[in-house]
Amino acid sequence: MIALGVLTSAAIIAGQNGGDPSASPGASTPDAHVALAKIAAGADYQNLFNFLCAVPTPRSGGPRGGGARAGGPPPGPPDRSTWYAEPVKVFDNLYFVGQSEYSAWAVTTTEGIILIDTLFDYSVEEEVAGGLKKLGLDPATIRYAVLTHPHPDHHGGAKFLQDRYRTRVVMSAADWDVIDRLGGTAPGSTVPARDMVATDGQRLTMGDTTVTLYITPGHTPGTLSVVIPVRENGKPHIAALWGGTGLNADRDSIEAYIRSAQRFDDIVRQAGADIILSNHTDWDGSKINLPRLTTRAPGSPNPYVVGTEAARRYLKVAEECAAARLLRLK
Repeated sequence: MIALGVLTSAAIIAGQNGGDPSASPGASTPDAHVALAKIAAGADYQNLFNFLCAVPTPRSGGPRGGGARAGGPPPGPPDRSTWYAEPVKVFDNLYFVGQSEYSAWAVTTTEGIILIDTLFDYSVEEEVAGGLKKLGLDPATIRYAVLTHPHPDHHGGAKFLQDRYRTRVVMSAADWDVIDRLGGTAPGSTVPARDMVATDGQRLTMGDTTVTLYITPGHTPGTLSVVIPVRENGKPHIAALWGGTGLNADRDSIEAYIRSAQRFDDIVRQAGADIILSNHTDWDGSKINLPRLTTRAPGSPNPYVVGTEAARRYLKVAEECAAARLLRLK
């Protein structure tokens, strides 16, 4: 395990590489920040490091994912074989009901389910509703769907849940404004109708469980990150979900991202969170951890429990890669 104290020492060494006064203390060149991110990543977060610290290249071609192609009709949903994943019980009260690349997390309580993210509109019925049924849970009890941010891989299924189960949809005001600009009231729209507005530090309580929402802008104007109490064979743990991973190209967004990563790191430290989660299966090791959970022996450790220091290293990778990207804007 790599302690954060080691990173502090590395920062002093890296800081000898240059003298840019706008850089954070301890590192003053893009390469110095990348070096710190690499140390923080260790063997645990290599995918996150490779994704965030890669030098950006100019994009070419049309929109990716579920967007409409220029000059043509919207593409149909991808073949099921490219995205379907089986649901998995992760903790006593936390379940993965996501796709192969994108995560949705169901938190069970004594009064229903809090869902974190809703996948795409084409996959929500099978992965979320169908996945819960496979796990012996009732999707009609999804009381809240917390949307970390307004991208279709995370908000796309929310309207289905609103219409089918009358699920309350929760998002920050800034990100609801993004949804409004996407045309949420247009006939045939698959974006959710504006509903509950999350506030920073809001405690969302259902029955025996309270999750806490934090507004951590940067990936989007009002990205939500979430602290979730979970249990493993009755033993309490704290999971921290970083709500928006990718970096934008403009200075304001990157600066906000750095501040958010630093702040959420402090939240993780104060909460004693010993689990780090993402809404993409590559970044938090879910592609490895979920199969492990389905085959692990009774009483063996849960691979998601990594300890507070390791959880904080995840956020250190995010912060340092963003700092490197910011310096490259000059």
